[in-house]
Amino acid sequence: MATRIENKKLSKSSSAWMKEHIDDHYVQKAQKDGYRARAAYKLLEINEKTNIIKKGMTVVDLGSAPGSWSQVAGQLVGEKGILIASDILPMDTLPDVTFIQGDFREAEVFDAIMTEVGDRQVDVVLSDMAPNTAGNSAIDQPRMMYLCELAVDFALATLPEGGALIMKVFQGEGTQELRKQMQQDFSKIRSIKPGASRPRSKEMFWIAIK
Repeated sequence: MATRIENKKLSKSSSAWMKEHIDDHYVQKAQKDGYRARAAYKLLEINEKTNIIKKGMTVVDLGSAPGSWSQVAGQLVGEKGILIASDILPMDTLPDVTFIQGDFREAEVFDAIMTEVGDRQVDVVLSDMAPNTAGNSAIDQPRMMYLCELAVDFALATLPEGGALIMKVFQGEGTQELRKQMQQDFSKIRSIKPGASRPRSKEMFWIAIK
């Protein structure tokens, strides 16, 4: 009996060590590569698997601060592309990235984003948005679902046929219902959990093609 308990403790300790090791790996890698957050590697992996973001595209990054997804997407679209980032929080300047601070639900902010888009079309909408978690799924999950719904609404309002939404979701109550609703407006929805996502995290990324 004592051996089993010790094995369980060892297993928990090993899991915690492994999680910390993986986290440290991506944090250190982000610092080495010049990215603002480890989340950069999630978008890099997603795009490696889907090849959605390409040179010359127009991309809108919702909830962009601190800016790691904007960094990645900006590199992917290149000099001929356009990257428009928006967040209610401030974000430090990035080369060739237009940042609009404010709530994109508000007409003034939405119009400012679309003014930057100009005569082009929005090819990809990004959303790595997440609420400040309270550690209580009964509170956190509805907040997350609300942010997902906002991202979907923005994508439907701006994307042409063939445009794509890359969005973070928390697996849990409401996700299946949202996916069913999205299937009416998007031709294809794919789920990816990148290697940079923490193993125990409920986060998943949906890639939806309009």
